[in-house]
Amino acid sequence: MSSLKLIRPRGPHAATKDPKQRGLMLLLLVANASMLAVYMGVGAVLLPTQIAAIDPANKVAVLGVVGGVSAVFATAFNPIAGALSDRTGRRNPWIIGGALASLAGLAFLGNVHTALLVGIGWCLVQATMNVYQAAVTAVVPDRIPAARRGTASALVGLALPIGGTVGVLIASQTADQLTMGYLVFGAIVAGAAVLLTTFCRDVPRPAPAPAVPRREQFAAFLSALSHHDFRWAFIGRALMVLGYFSVVGYQLYILDDHIALPAGMNPAAAMAVLTPVSMAAMAVSTVVGGMLSDRLDRRKVFVGVSAALAGLVMAVPVISPTWTGMLVFSALNGLAFGCFMAVDTALVTLVLPRAEDAARDMGVLNIANAGPQIVAPFVASAIVTGLGGYTALFLVGGALSLVGALAILPIRSVR
Repeated sequence: MSSLKLIRPRGPHAATKDPKQRGLMLLLLVANASMLAVYMGVGAVLLPTQIAAIDPANKVAVLGVVGGVSAVFATAFNPIAGALSDRTGRRNPWIIGGALASLAGLAFLGNVHTALLVGIGWCLVQATMNVYQAAVTAVVPDRIPAARRGTASALVGLALPIGGTVGVLIASQTADQLTMGYLVFGAIVAGAAVLLTTFCRDVPRPAPAPAVPRREQFAAFLSALSHHDFRWAFIGRALMVLGYFSVVGYQLYILDDHIALPAGMNPAAAMAVLTPVSMAAMAVSTVVGGMLSDRLDRRKVFVGVSAALAGLVMAVPVISPTWTGMLVFSALNGLAFGCFMAVDTALVTLVLPRAEDAARDMGVLNIANAGPQIVAPFVASAIVTGLGGYTALFLVGGALSLVGALAILPIRSVR
């Protein structure tokens, strides 16, 4: 066994016994669902629609640049905000501040009409949403006992199917009214932040340590990666996310340029059908996978098998580039990704090196979420334009997910 320490509950808040903490799980579900509604609704529908209207001839390349550059901001701001919230000992100010700043960024994004300004606006939204995300993500290791992490992560994991479905449905209805659509998403995340910070108070945390030199701060910031199990969890998550977003980020264009849709159905309407299919499957696998992983006290097998399935199903639209093929792909991909994210989140919280640095280290792990999204748009754009289109994109995405499944095997301290 590794010498890594499991995160243990600290005080009554960790077990949600305080009256003000009883609604914690539901509030976390709402907070995470609102965040994912923004990422899915804006990132998958409104932003590609806006870019296609501005520059239809170069939409693939422009979306790649905008997506890649904005992901740099996501990658930087998430761990920095997590470390700062650890330093201050509080989460709520970062949650509410990030959400309100995101509302302002989305309002700006809905009122610009050039590719440059769209890129600037989406960078602002990514930065501020990742301030919000870093603080919300740290609530689970802060307040949930280790024995309940799988169930807690499964419930919180429902945020992806719920938030993703709601986000895409709202976006598909407001794709012709971009200003209104962006404002709706800003109001959703701001409202969720107000609810969470009003009804769930901060957990008292130890006083911050004395200031240390910046070089030592940077070394400490990335120190979690020196721990064997955390490092492999990081690699597995990064590969899985890279494979997933290389394809999903271009789904609107895939439906427009690669898939034979039924007569009378446009890509936005197709997204409004495919997303609920994927998210319903994701909801089932999230709950079942998370609860079974708790009951069996096994994490790695669920994470590895679901990552492998996510890689294999990428072949479906290659074999059958039809509406039926996309429906099958969406359902199977939802099953795989939902189980992976639910159980992998539980696994990660169990390999964090120190409870005192939970938000900082979860922020470092979130580089594995945001970092691949820097690479994915550039890689996807290059593959689509230089290697024969979307067939090659599906094959590369599948290969990345399969390698991500293998990266789970070396983890030692979690079964």
